[in-house]
Amino acid sequence: MHIVFSAPTRIDLAGGTIDIWPLYLFHDGASTLNAAISLRAHATIEPRTDGRVELHSAETNRRINVDQWSDLNGSGDLALLARLARHWRLENATLTTRGESPTGAGIAGSSALTIAACAALARWAGGCADSEHLLHVAMNLECQAIGVPTGAQDYRPALYGGIAAIELRADGIRRVALDVDPRELERRIVIAYTGAPRHSGTNNWHITKRHIDGDRHIFDCFERIRDTAVAMRDALARSDWDEVGRHIATEWDNRKRLAPGVTTPTIDGLISRARAAGATAAKVCGAGGGGCLFCYGPPHARSAIAAALSEGGAQLLEYRIEMEGLKVGTC
Repeated sequence: MHIVFSAPTRIDLAGGTIDIWPLYLFHDGASTLNAAISLRAHATIEPRTDGRVELHSAETNRRINVDQWSDLNGSGDLALLARLARHWRLENATLTTRGESPTGAGIAGSSALTIAACAALARWAGGCADSEHLLHVAMNLECQAIGVPTGAQDYRPALYGGIAAIELRADGIRRVALDVDPRELERRIVIAYTGAPRHSGTNNWHITKRHIDGDRHIFDCFERIRDTAVAMRDALARSDWDEVGRHIATEWDNRKRLAPGVTTPTIDGLISRARAAGATAAKVCGAGGGGCLFCYGPPHARSAIAAALSEGGAQLLEYRIEMEGLKVGTC
C-alpha cells in the first residue's frame, strides 16, 4: 500500500503574525486574509520489507534510517518529520516529503508539508483523519520542532484551499471562505522568490515577546494591521481592486514597523523595480527578512512587473490560486 497526500501553500494578504497565540486575544476583531496557491507540499508513505523506518526529505536530500520509530530523535536532523513519525508510531515504512516551493519562501511550505504528512500518517495508521484533529496535531508538533509559537492561519489554506478570512476570537478560530474570483486576483499578483530564505521563527518570537512585554509601539502596529485586514476584506467582497491594492501597501508599511529585519535592501530594491514597472503595492510573504514577495498591480502591467523582478535577480514563481486543499495524490 502506497499513500500519497499533498497540500497547497499560501500567500498572506493581510493580518499576518497577529494569528500567533495569544497576540490576537489583545486585539478584538483580529483576522487574517490568505489565499492558497498551487505550489504544493507532498508526503508519500511506502511499505518496506526489512521492518525499519526511513524518513526522506527530497528537497534537502536528507535521510534518517532507524530500526524502529522509538529510535527517532525529535530534536535532531529532520526533527519535524521525526516528531510526526513518532506521534503515529510509523513502522516498516518510508516517509518521503517534497515541497514545490523554495526553502524558506515564507509561503507556509513547512505547514503545508506538515498537514500532508499528518494526513498520510493518519491514513497509514488507520486512525483519525478529521481535518480539525489533523490541524491541531500539525500545529503543535511543528511548534515543538521549531521551538517557538506557530501561527493559526497557515494550516487552514493547506487543509481547505481557496481564499479565506481566518477570524481569531476568544471563543475559537473560524475560517470563512470569501466569495472572490480567484482568476481576478491572479491577474494582479506576481510572486517571486528573493533568493534568500526568511527566518520566521526568530522574527515572530522577537515581535511576540515585545508585545507580551507591553511594547506600545508593537501593540499599535498590530491595531493597524487588524484594521487593514478588516478593510481589505470589505474591498475584496466588493471586487474593488484598486482599494485592495491600497490596503496591501498599507499592510506592508505597518509590517515594516514591527521589526528592523522585516525588510532588507534586496527586498526594497525589488519592490522599487516592481513599482517602476507599474506595481501599485507589494509585500513580503510571511515574517519577512527574505523568502518570497508578491507584487500587486493592474492586469495590463503584470508582464512588465514580472520582467522587472526577474531582471532584478528574483526567481519568478508560476502559480495559480488553488481552490482545492488537502488531497490524495497518485504514486
